[in-house]
Amino acid sequence: MKMPDDFDDNSNMTLTVIMSIVAVSAFVAVILLTVLLLNQKNTQAQRRTQQGSSVQAAAEPSSPVILYPETDELVTGSSLHPDDFDFWDMYPEATPTPTPEPTAEPEPEEAEPSEDGKHTLVQYADGTEEWVLISPYLPKHEYDFTRLVCQSDQMKYYENGKQTSYVGVDISKYQDYVDFVKVKKAGIDFVMLRAGARGYGSGQLILDEYFSDNLKRATDAGLDVGVYFYSQAVSQDEAIEEANMVIENLGEYQITYPVAYDMELVENDTARTENLTRAEKTDIAKAFMDTIIASGRKAMIYGNKEWLIKEIDMSKLTAYDVWLSQDADIPDYPYKFAMWQYDFEGSVDGIAGYVNMNISFVNFAEK
Repeated sequence: MKMPDDFDDNSNMTLTVIMSIVAVSAFVAVILLTVLLLNQKNTQAQRRTQQGSSVQAAAEPSSPVILYPETDELVTGSSLHPDDFDFWDMYPEATPTPTPEPTAEPEPEEAEPSEDGKHTLVQYADGTEEWVLISPYLPKHEYDFTRLVCQSDQMKYYENGKQTSYVGVDISKYQDYVDFVKVKKAGIDFVMLRAGARGYGSGQLILDEYFSDNLKRATDAGLDVGVYFYSQAVSQDEAIEEANMVIENLGEYQITYPVAYDMELVENDTARTENLTRAEKTDIAKAFMDTIIASGRKAMIYGNKEWLIKEIDMSKLTAYDVWLSQDADIPDYPYKFAMWQYDFEGSVDGIAGYVNMNISFVNFAEK
């Protein structure tokens, strides 16, 4: 271990330190002097630049001063006119943007009545025609007329290869004497006999002069028998009178086919029923048929397409069977019907001359 008196003399080292400090101080002073000189030169340059700008600005001409007239001048001494302020013509008129027209939807083309399946053609007695809207409320027939077969002037209807229809004729005094035995053998199943009529002019009740004899002999020949009455009633009371006449002349005969109510348009003459309304004709027909039904017999209404669609209101008569009269290969009556008078010039053995031919889709003998 060294003691304090063992340290060496340091005087030479102190001199060296002092000289180093002096040298550093001198170097710092030189740097500061250099910085001061540079700042002075920059200041002088800026002054010269500002003086040059001032001289240039003084040399340039000053902007003109716009002097506005006093208000009094504008009001009293001015030569300006209000039109001078109309400066809007300087600008082009704006063209208004046209409002686009709404695109009209094309109206759906209406189907022809003959093709829409909603109309049926009615041919009137005067030769005119009309497409009539088919009522959605009346029951429609369900016959498939591709199943109709006409054999020897007799129309027959088949289902599953089996005949389900019945052939008939309607008879009045105009057929004169009829051999019902031959008629039966000719393939006729039923006959509709005219019981009588009311005169379309006089209103008189007339019993068909052949009715009683035809009724007896047709029944004896084994034919199913129905009857019809040609009505010209102009009131419900007259219709009931007509029905009672039929009931009275049927007597004890239990006919198997209906009693048909037949009111028609009279051609080429004036009939007492012409002024009846559709509603009145409907009520008269109903009164006749209700009276027949009350006697325990079947009732039906007869008519052509015009009569059934235009002359009476079938919506009030849906409880009764329909006997359609239409001389055609295929009927186009859209509503439900039980019998169809399809030929006015038929020929049947046992009947002299022409006879009306009928087909019944219903076996009334079992109904």
